[in-house]
Amino acid sequence: MGIIDFRLRPPLRGFLDTLMYNAGDRRDGFTRTVGFEPSAAAQRQSMDLLLEEMDGAGVEYGVVVGRRAGMLGSVSNEDVLHIMRSYGKRFVGAASIDPTSRRGACDTIDQAIGQGFKLINIEPGAYPVPMYADDRRLYPIYGHCEDRQVPVILMVGGTAGPDLGYSDPIRTDRVLADFPNLKVVVAHGGWPWVNEILHVAFRRPNLYLSPDMYFSRMPGWEEYVKAADGFLADRMLYASSFPFCPVRGYRDWFETLPIREENRVKVMRENARVLLGL
Repeated sequence: MGIIDFRLRPPLRGFLDTLMYNAGDRRDGFTRTVGFEPSAAAQRQSMDLLLEEMDGAGVEYGVVVGRRAGMLGSVSNEDVLHIMRSYGKRFVGAASIDPTSRRGACDTIDQAIGQGFKLINIEPGAYPVPMYADDRRLYPIYGHCEDRQVPVILMVGGTAGPDLGYSDPIRTDRVLADFPNLKVVVAHGGWPWVNEILHVAFRRPNLYLSPDMYFSRMPGWEEYVKAADGFLADRMLYASSFPFCPVRGYRDWFETLPIREENRVKVMRENARVLLGL
C-alpha cells in the first residue's frame, strides 16, 4: 500500500484553464520559493510524466479536487469524474458545490456520492461572491454533509479570499463546534495562522489538517512538523499540492523531516486511507 497525496491537480481538462497551469512562471516561482525545482510533468502539462512521477514517488492515490472559484479558476465535477474514470483507481475525487443554492448544493452532494466521489470541497472566500467559513448560507450544506457522513475539504488557508479575514481560524472553529460529527480537512493548513489552527485542532477532534505546499519551509512550518509527530499524528494529511510542488521532490523532502516512522506512515498513508474509506 502506497502513499496517498491529498491534493494533486493533474494537467488535464479544466485544470489547464486555471492559474496553476496557464500562469506557469508564477507557479514555478512559488515552487522555487519553497525549495523545489519545478516538475517536468507540470511544465510540459504531461499526464504520462505525472503518472511516472507518482510511480517513482510511491504515490498510490491522488486526491483531485473540483472547485468553483473566481480568479483562481474553476474545475467542474464532470472534469474530475472524467479523470477518476480514465485512470482507474489512481485518483480520488472531491466534488465542488454552488453555495448560492441550498437545494442545488445538496442535490449535487448526493449525486457526487453516487458517482464515487469521496469528499466535498468548499472554498468560501474563493467563490465568485466570497463568503466566510461560518456564513449561515453554508450551514445547511455542512449539515447535509454531516448527515451523509461525507468529509468536507475546507480551503481556509493560503490565498483563501480577498483578504486574510477569509482564513480566520476562529470562523473555522465555529463550524467545527456547530457540526461536531462532520470531518473537516483544512486545506493549505490554515496558513499563515499556524499556531491558531493547531490550537483549533487540539480543541476539535473533527479537524484534519493538510498544510500541503505551506508545509515546506514557509514561516511556521516547524510547528506543523511537531504536530505531525505529536498530538495531531492521527489527523495530519500528506499532500504535495502538485503542480506547485513536484510529487517526487516533495516526497523525498518530506521523508527527511524529524517525524517518527510510525507517525510518518500515518500522515503519508493511513490517516487518509481511514478518512476516505479506502
